[in-house]
Amino acid sequence: MNSGATAVIAHGRASVAAPASNVLDNKSLPFTRELQPPPKPQRVFSRSGKNFKLSSTTLLSRKNLEPGRLEMDTHLVMASGVASSTDRLVRMLKKDCLLFYCPEQEELARRVSEASGGKVQLGEISWKNFADGFPNLFVKDATHMHNRHVGFLASFSNPSTIFEQISIIYALPRMFVGSFTLVLPFFPTGTAERVEAEGEVATAFTMARILSNIPLSRGGPTSVVIFDIHALQERFYFGDTVLPLFESGIPLVRAALAELPDADNVTVAYPDEGAWKRFHYQFGDYPEVICTKVRDGDKRIVRLKEGEPKGRHIVIVDDLVQSGGTLIECQRLLATLGAKHVSAYVTHGVFPKNSFERFVSEGEGGAMTGFKNFWITDSCPQTAKHVGGRPPFKVLSLANIIADALQI
Repeated sequence: MNSGATAVIAHGRASVAAPASNVLDNKSLPFTRELQPPPKPQRVFSRSGKNFKLSSTTLLSRKNLEPGRLEMDTHLVMASGVASSTDRLVRMLKKDCLLFYCPEQEELARRVSEASGGKVQLGEISWKNFADGFPNLFVKDATHMHNRHVGFLASFSNPSTIFEQISIIYALPRMFVGSFTLVLPFFPTGTAERVEAEGEVATAFTMARILSNIPLSRGGPTSVVIFDIHALQERFYFGDTVLPLFESGIPLVRAALAELPDADNVTVAYPDEGAWKRFHYQFGDYPEVICTKVRDGDKRIVRLKEGEPKGRHIVIVDDLVQSGGTLIECQRLLATLGAKHVSAYVTHGVFPKNSFERFVSEGEGGAMTGFKNFWITDSCPQTAKHVGGRPPFKVLSLANIIADALQI
């Protein structure tokens, strides 16, 4: 723009007005309404009766700022106008979502709605059974879902409820919704991702194929949100008709570690090389200890492979726990080697047959008495319900991460 033109903003666009030689210089352009310097932003223009303000976080350059003058940035032109702040703009860009859920996930669904600040609203499904035991399902207010962004919060921890949930998951995208997102916090067959002998069945691939057959919605493929899947290569088990989005609970435990009174004495441990490969890059700023399993006759024994646990608060990290036998072996080994405290974090506390009971009331007297802290998430809702408030367990909620994923 030459020095003889005046910048005018109208209807959200920058245009060129007639020259005004007594106003302009070579360094900056005035707006038709004079602006004051920060920190008191002034109104720039009005669009549809709403006044928009400028701040240091908007897409206007404040270089060469003089009273009543503001240099125009090349990024000024925005189709949606100028928001008052970056936070406000982000909130505007987040989409509203209607979230359905299975009965097991009701508590987590309500947390997600609260965490979203009203952006995620909860839908309702009638979960009943016919006399023969097969599901009798009904999605309420289905005609009000047209063109809306819809999600479903599932739990496949109980195999007996998978069919009824799959029935809903297949039905929702066909109800003329704008887009569909499936949130499956725990992918239960993830540990069966490969075969070691002819005849074994990789059920992780089977589950991925079932989910890959979710119908397209008006907006295209379904997004499938999964937390800390056992092996990242399982991404390629899914077909091209769905979009896997792998999230992680690691940021939650990192925040918890930062709040520990001995946060500067924490060392992260991995119970085997698989866990190290899976998570070590997310704890690159922590000292590490790596354990390994070696065969001794018919037994597999945990040994220290690398690192120095003596005098440290060791936090064992893995994706999931079943019976907890490996974690207990690691804890005993690290305590024997001089660890001051031993804690653990797993994203998915599966704990079949209430096996979490073996960890209750541990660790108060130091590493030799068990785990100081045992962090899990609420990805497995029944476990989270049973262990909540029982030392050494602490439940970290995935609600905020899920709320963000639903509004992408």
